[in-house]
Amino acid sequence: MSSAELEIKQKTTDSRAPGGANVEITATEQNEGEQSYAAAEQYKNKGNDLLKTKEFTKAIDMYSKAIELYPSSAIYYANRALAHLRQENFGLALQDGVSAVKTDPSYLKGYYRRAAAHMSLGKFKQALSDFEYVAKCRPNDKDAKMKFTECNKIVKMRAFERAIAVDKPEKTLSEMYRDMENITIEDDYKGPQLEDGKVTLQFMKDLVEHYKAQKRLHRKFAYKILCDIDVYMRAQPSLVDIKVPDEEKFTICGDIHGQFYDLMNIFEINGLPSEKNPYLFNGDFVDRGSFSVECIFTLFGFKLLYPNHFFLSRGNHESINMNQMYGFTGEVTAKYTSTMADIFTQVFNWLPLCHCINQKILVMHGGLFSSDNVTLDNIRRIERNCQPPEEGLMCELLWSDPQQWMGRGPSKRGVGIQFGPDITESFCKLNNLDYIIRSHEVKDMGYEVAHNGQCITVFSAPNYCDTMGNMGAFITITGNNLKPNYTSFEAVPHPDVKPMAYANSLMNWLA
Repeated sequence: MSSAELEIKQKTTDSRAPGGANVEITATEQNEGEQSYAAAEQYKNKGNDLLKTKEFTKAIDMYSKAIELYPSSAIYYANRALAHLRQENFGLALQDGVSAVKTDPSYLKGYYRRAAAHMSLGKFKQALSDFEYVAKCRPNDKDAKMKFTECNKIVKMRAFERAIAVDKPEKTLSEMYRDMENITIEDDYKGPQLEDGKVTLQFMKDLVEHYKAQKRLHRKFAYKILCDIDVYMRAQPSLVDIKVPDEEKFTICGDIHGQFYDLMNIFEINGLPSEKNPYLFNGDFVDRGSFSVECIFTLFGFKLLYPNHFFLSRGNHESINMNQMYGFTGEVTAKYTSTMADIFTQVFNWLPLCHCINQKILVMHGGLFSSDNVTLDNIRRIERNCQPPEEGLMCELLWSDPQQWMGRGPSKRGVGIQFGPDITESFCKLNNLDYIIRSHEVKDMGYEVAHNGQCITVFSAPNYCDTMGNMGAFITITGNNLKPNYTSFEAVPHPDVKPMAYANSLMNWLA
């Protein structure tokens, strides 16, 4: 008779029992445990294959099944954390990083995952603690030491910036950088030029062709555009009301994320902006894509050309933490100067937070709120000239996401909240709105209709980061027919500069 048939009892100590008490495990139970582990390994391997092909949602499902069968493997949590990081679900990635460390404190990759999530959320001191621990565990590991050193630089830089910061009267960029007016234009510069210091239609046409040829706008004109945008945006409210006349078309676009050639494709499909072809771009113009400078100057240029027919909302990536980590700061510094990167930070602080179209459609980058009874007037009163806070109305406008189930829940991103169909319905009823439009999330077709048609997501960066395989989309309405019409489009080729080419080196290592 075999040992399995006899169910020979073996004693072991189960850490899950109170006080570490001895519990008895039969050979049959041990065999079942081995079978569960073997099945979990199969799910893990499938998840790894899906991760390699960038099918992140399916990979997460496989890792979750592995964890359900065998929750004692730190590897499963760490791998699922990586998939969540790829989807920018930083809050869920952090949870899995924590679980990996708790499950097996000796599994160092768990610390890396937790550090990556903390860095993505701008929590650099917490990330530094993990890097320091790994470096101490592996004193001869050059890679571990390099990650610790780079993160330590960021922490020290932030501390220095806070130390030298002083309260001073707010000045416009024109007041702060008067010497820019004296910048000389070199004789060999053949690119577009402002006419009497103003953006014209011909300038914009020349600019986009200049950018398509991978050339740079002269810094004199770049600074002038930033100064003029600064003056204009300071005078705008936090919630901008838009009136679309009857029969006239209006287009809403989502995230662009530095994908300049896809931005040009939108204009190719839907026409250049004009007084008869107005647009609203709903935040996250920059970061990740490596043509963010080209995107933002194109968008700012059209805003100056058509101030009443071209609109820009702030996204969560129009912030210093995101820009320093995900590439925009590095790109501006590489193509211009670090001074210009600082100027962008000031300009982004003044971008409006949302727009209301014909008093019936509210458009914001992220979503709704943790509090009931938020009115449009509450939004109008937001003091927005700051970096996005970690909670409150401004934070939630930039960061929140919808969920399928009722009520509210914690954010998968670790910032903002998730809100259900009942929350959307109540908000729209309170404010006499038909529906809301938001962006902030990759969708397979570039858009998604949720919450009984009252919450629409639009995302306009196809094949996001050259990895996601999604389509982009934009929405069109008319003034007397606010029913949304959707146009999906595929990615177009771009020059061989990879996404995140200018990102913080530590973020690339962690990826």
